This record gives sequence, C-alpha cells and structure tokens, in this order.
Amino acid sequence: MSQESSRDYDTQSLTASVTDYPIENGRRYHKYHEGSYIYPNDEQELDRLDMQHHLIKMVNGGRLFFAPLEHPKRILDIGTGSGIWPIEMAPIFPEAEIIGTDLSPVQPNEVPENVHFLVDDATEDEWLWGPDHFDLIHTGHMSGSLPSFKELLRKALNHLKPGGYMECHEFDPKPKCDDGTMPPDDPEKFSEFALQDWCDLNVRSGQITDPPRQFRVAHRIARWMREVGFVDVQERIKKVPNNPWPTDPRMKEIGKWNETNWLEALSGWSYKPLTALGWSKPEIEVFLVDVRKSIQNRDVHSYLNFFVVTGRKPLPGEQKP
Repeated sequence: MSQESSRDYDTQSLTASVTDYPIENGRRYHKYHEGSYIYPNDEQELDRLDMQHHLIKMVNGGRLFFAPLEHPKRILDIGTGSGIWPIEMAPIFPEAEIIGTDLSPVQPNEVPENVHFLVDDATEDEWLWGPDHFDLIHTGHMSGSLPSFKELLRKALNHLKPGGYMECHEFDPKPKCDDGTMPPDDPEKFSEFALQDWCDLNVRSGQITDPPRQFRVAHRIARWMREVGFVDVQERIKKVPNNPWPTDPRMKEIGKWNETNWLEALSGWSYKPLTALGWSKPEIEVFLVDVRKSIQNRDVHSYLNFFVVTGRKPLPGEQKP
C-alpha cells in the first residue's frame, strides 16, 4: 500500500487505533498518534470547548471569521475539537465544502451536508490534499499543541489557493494588567499571583517534552506569517478579563464567561504538563487551589490578550512587500 493510500486509510477508518481512548487522572485522551496532544477529549472538555466558542464570539462581536472571503469553495478547520466552528460556518457558505480535522473523532454525526470531519494530524509532512486547494484555513486555540506553529503556517500556505486566507484565533495565556493591581512577575520566585506561575510552568514543560511544545504562540503568529510568505497580514488584539472585575457591562459579562472557562479547563490543562515536570497529582491539586483563587480574585484586574491574525497567500507574480 502506498504512503498516500495508507494515510488515507488511517485517517478515515475508526478502528481501535483511533477510538480506544486512554484514561488518565480521570480524564479521557486521544488515541490516534497518542501523546501528541496533551489535553483531554472527553465530554466535559467538549462542552467546555463549545462554551469557549461562545465566549470568543462575544469577544469578536459575533463574528466567526474576519478574512474577506468571496464565494469560497473549500474551507479547512485544523484542530476542530467539538466541530462547532465548521457547523456554524456551514449556513454562511452553503456552497462551500467545510472540513474539520482533529486527532479524535468526537464531533457530532448529524451535521450540515457541506460539513465533513476527518481524523488527521496536521503536523504530518504529507496532508490529505494537494497544494493550492483551500480558500480558507482556520485554526483556533492551538497553544501547547504543536512543536512548531510556524511550520504549520508554512504547510498551510502551500495548501491554500493563491489569494486564499489563513486565519488564526489564539489566546496568549500570559496574564497582563494595566493598573498595577497584579503582583509583579518575578522569575526568581513564585509570585503572589499563582496564575502567572501556572503560565510559566506550562512554558517550561513545553520546552522539556519530546517533541517540544510551544505554549505561547499568539503574539508571534503575525511575524511568522510574514516570514513564511503571507501578505496582507492583519493582527487584531482584544483584551479578555479573567473574571468579572471590569465596571463596563459588556466586559464584565465577557469576564464572567472567561472565569468559568478557566475554572472548567484548568485541571485538564494542567495534569500532563505538570506531570512532565515531575509533579505528583496531589501536588498539582494543591497548586491548582491557589491558581483558582488567583483567577477569581476581583482585586487583581488581570486579562488575557486574544489574537485574531489573518494572512493572504500571494497571487502569481505578486511581489512580497
């Protein structure tokens, strides 16, 4: 069997090699290319992903995308998770084929006719499609998932049609503050604000795993897009409060949703990264008590930056600026 046909078989056959999910620390994880994604894929996480999708729509003013699409025919969502983004894109572009890929076949069976889900690993050298294929390639919430986000952008550029768009939606998980209410982040010692420590520990964990994983990517995506050859790169940055501390009603509501998102996600986001640093489960649970307290501390006016970055594949003969 050729390499291409073998990959096609692996991708579309829901055998035990795909669906025999391992359980660790009471959470379920993917089986296909086991260990290449360190976060859960169970119903609890899928529900949280749908909630996070609603949060991001609030942040983005209800928009699912920002690329100036005109009659797209093929759209790809990498790391589709619960599949909610392709499903909601389907009625917007009913003539387009919309494909969501993921390491786990956990998406709904009943979906719009123009939506299809495939088990696939975007870090593979060979993708299931040839070059110049898609009008839009979308990623969302890939922090901590890839050894090289820049390499993913390079592969995506190859598989986009000339004039097609890449769009990445990503949180920078490093908490920020504008009014001095967050304790200073001192790398020489644990700060008083455990959420900072949590972020730093995840960065450190990603550096020692094999292969390494990039935990903070959002603030570098625009530069990477330009470096691999995208043009018309645009970066939109929105502040997302970590709890309902703002006085502005809209931002307070967004903060309320983000606080819930943090608290629902935290354990699933923490077990494998901190275990890789040699922590025991009891040590992790004790630490997460402090992290939750810092997330819920209304006296600390912290927020995350949320990035939407779009870039276009140049047309033939178009000069890169």
